[in-house]
This record gives sequence, C-alpha cells and structure tokens, in this order.
Amino acid sequence: MSCMDDYISNRNIRLLPWRSKAAQRSSSGGKNMLFSAVVAGLIGLACASPAPKPASETNLARRQSGPNYPVYTFDQLIDHFPDSDRYTPHTNDTFKQRYVYDSTYYKPGGPIFLYIGGETSVESRLENIESGTIADNAYFAQHVQLPSINGSINAPDTPWILYGGSLAGAQTAFSVKTYGDILYGGIAASAPIHVVLGYSEWYAPIQKFAPQDCVASINAIIDKMDYLISTNNTAAIQELKSIFGLGSLGDIRDFAMTIAFPLGGPMNYPTNTWQELNWSPLYGSNDFWNFCNNVSDINAPANITAVDNQLAKYTNGEPWTNLGNYANYVKQIVLPYCTSGDYDSTNDGCFSTQNVSYWADTTNSGGRSYLYSTCIEQGAYQVAPPSGPSLVSRVLQVDYTQQWCTWAFPAGEYNTIPSTPDLTQYTKYGDFNFSAPRLAFIDGNQDVWLDLCYHSNDAPARYSSDLHPEHLIAGAGHHWDSYGIKDIPAEPQFIRNAHYWEIRTVQKWLRSRQSSSKRDQVVKGREL
Repeated sequence: MSCMDDYISNRNIRLLPWRSKAAQRSSSGGKNMLFSAVVAGLIGLACASPAPKPASETNLARRQSGPNYPVYTFDQLIDHFPDSDRYTPHTNDTFKQRYVYDSTYYKPGGPIFLYIGGETSVESRLENIESGTIADNAYFAQHVQLPSINGSINAPDTPWILYGGSLAGAQTAFSVKTYGDILYGGIAASAPIHVVLGYSEWYAPIQKFAPQDCVASINAIIDKMDYLISTNNTAAIQELKSIFGLGSLGDIRDFAMTIAFPLGGPMNYPTNTWQELNWSPLYGSNDFWNFCNNVSDINAPANITAVDNQLAKYTNGEPWTNLGNYANYVKQIVLPYCTSGDYDSTNDGCFSTQNVSYWADTTNSGGRSYLYSTCIEQGAYQVAPPSGPSLVSRVLQVDYTQQWCTWAFPAGEYNTIPSTPDLTQYTKYGDFNFSAPRLAFIDGNQDVWLDLCYHSNDAPARYSSDLHPEHLIAGAGHHWDSYGIKDIPAEPQFIRNAHYWEIRTVQKWLRSRQSSSKRDQVVKGREL
C-alpha cells in the first residue's frame, strides 16, 4: 500500500508537503483561502518480506528530490485507552512523534490539513514515520503547537481535514468516524474498510485488464504446474523448478511465490507490480509491462522457446507456451536479488520463508510492524482464487501466510496474537456500510485492493452527496489521486477532474461550516 507525492499547484487544497509547498491560494467566495498543511507520520510500515526489498524503494531517489522540511517532534501518548484490557499493561509515558509542516499560506482560523503518513517506506515519506493509532490523530489535532504559528490551531475550534491513501486512507476513515466531534472531515483514498482472511481478488484487475496474451499464457502455465502438484509428480516439479533456476528451493510454496514476484507474491515482491503502475512516469514503473512483454514475446530466441516443449512429456504432449519466456525473465530479473546465490535461504534477497528463527527475530522493522497488523486484525492474505483461472499457483493459500504470523509472534507475557486475524476490529466500523459526515471516499476501479474498498465490486450501489461524497476513478489504480504534477494541464483529464472533485468537496464542507458559524452568531446575538 504507497505514497502521496506532489499534489496540484495553484489549487484550493493541497494535502501534502513532501515534495512541494503544502498550499496554494485560490478564490473562494471572493476571498483567498490560505491554510497550513501538517504531516504527522502515524504508521511507519513497509511490505513484509523475509528477503526482497519492497518495490516502493526502487523509486526512492526521485521521491527524496523534493524540498527538505524540518522534522519536529510531539509528545504523543503511548496509551490512549487506560481503561481497556486490550491494551494492557498500561502506561502514562509518551513517545516523540515526528511530523513536518508547511505554514506558508496559513491564516488564522485554518483550515489545517493533516496528511496521514501510511505504511510506505520511511524514506518515501521524507523521514522516519512512527507507528501509532487513530487516537493519535485526534490527540495530535487537539494539542500540537506549531513553532512558527502564534495562537492555537487546535481542533475542534480550527477545522482539521485529514487525507490518507491506502492503509492511511483507512486510518483517515476510522479517525473521522470515531472522532468526528474533533476532526472536521477527511478524504479516504483506496481505503481498505472491508477485510477478509484470504484475498484472491488482489489478482482480479490483472486478470481482467492486463494484456490478455500474457494473462492467458500465465494461466495455462499455472494450470499445468498445479496439475503436476496435484498428481504428486515430484520429478516433473523438480524439473520445473530447475527451468526457473530454482531447483534448490525446497518448499513448493516458496517456489510459487518467487515466480509470482512480478505479479505480486503474497506479502512480498522485489519488483514493481500492477499495484505500482501510475498515470505519471514520475511515480510509476514499467516493470509490469516489461514482464508481460517478455512473457508474450513471439520473437524470443530459439533456445528460449525450446523450453516450452521441455515438460510436454508430462502433459500429454501439450506444450507449455511461453514457459521459456517466463522462466528467462525470472532468471534475469528476480534471481539476481539473491546475491549470495543461496536461493533456499533467508539471506538478503533470497527466497525461502521456512526459517523459523528468521521470523522469531524480535528486531523491529517496518516489515515486522506491517506483518503484525496483518496477523492480528487486517488479514487480506494474498491467495489463489478458489475457482477459475489463476495467475498464481493454488498452493498459495491462507496457511502459507499464517505460518509466518505464528513464527513471528509467539505468545508472550503481555501479548498473544489470535490464531487467525480478528477481522471484527475493522468490520465494527461499518464494513461496506461505512459512513460518517464529511468523509469522502475515492477509489480506482483497476486497483488490486479495490474489493476491500468503498467501491468494491461486492459493495452496494453508491450514491454521492455533499455530506457523504464518493468518487470512483475509471482506469485508475491504487490511490492515483494522491499524485500530481505542477503542470496541471498536462495531467490526464480523469486525474485532473478527480483532483478538482476533491477541491470542490472540501470547499463545500468549509463553506457549510462558515454558514453554520454565522447562523450561530446571529442566534447568540438575538439571545443577548
């Protein structure tokens, strides 16, 4: 789940200060609306992986190229719930929560825009992002004092508008729903408000929208692979592993995950996938297109295409079309990540997950934090679909990911993870009936996480209003609205219009607040 970089210059709202100034002036009711944008890092997580680095780190250099903002700290409560048994042992201690802000266009009275950091790598959010809870958002908004601002900016007297994409989108939604008396509103982009244990739908947009000759080739290869597995043809399976250069990799599920890296292996993948596609070359990657172009290459050398017939003896003479292309791509692009060459290990960049001591290492990291949240309440383990064509082997099921939870978090003195994620911690907020005043949902219909979001294919029909706005961007992926360029006319129209929709949405909320305030003043005047 990734980051929100440059938003739009010369617009009414601007929700991030990471690569550009956090606000620009725009006309609203004959007056310039100027505001401060604050970024508080509230969940510092990364893709959970025993070896490969998250794909998001490959674009690190360009994300670090923006202006540098001083990092400040805020004394955040560790324990917001002293009366809850769920959070024992209790403490009165605080931690130094880090944040950055831009007050260039601030005017007394706000609004203040709080951009939630999310689970991306710390570098692509400018600085290290501390972990926290939705209660942190409310407490921060109520108590923070910005060094260059004289006077209070605190909620609820000053309107705070939250923005978050992906897991940070869910945090935005949960925060506004739970603390709506403190936080005035929020925009939740690609927010997973619905959770399931096994999430095969992750691969559905790829199956539907990716180049179909590539998709069909992989489907057929996976069907044949799974046939070998179901018939326990160990000799053929070993030969298949060797074709991919992974003959030494012991667990068949590790093998299935490794060859699925270009598509998105469960929880880990070192290359960019469908999720990392983006409308802007500044933020996206062509890794997925390169993968599919290689798999479906009809002009591959003869020594590559000859591999397609190597396993035909196990499938009644039927060739494995494009197996040579697929295997060659994995050998050329994926295998080099394991620099030691010991593929059946948890060495840096290697492909085994079956080392219990690796998972039991309590050294904290972004990956470990993300895995923990997944194991206790988030779920959504990437699995093969229960029926129909599949892009990943059907050996990839819930138990594969669950074993990592069991190994990583054995029962301790103060904490025990459930045997399976407690999904009610998410669904109690409303699931597909999630609603809160001034909470906007925006999603992309080609997002791999769509079916966990407000506009899921399984959700009821959606109807937008000013108080409960929603927008589904046709042709968009994972919180594509989070990204912008300074040359606004050069943005694709469907992205530009999504940005304008967000601007209008917040403008309406703020005008409504102003109108309510004026009415209250009139009433008080009459009472006097």
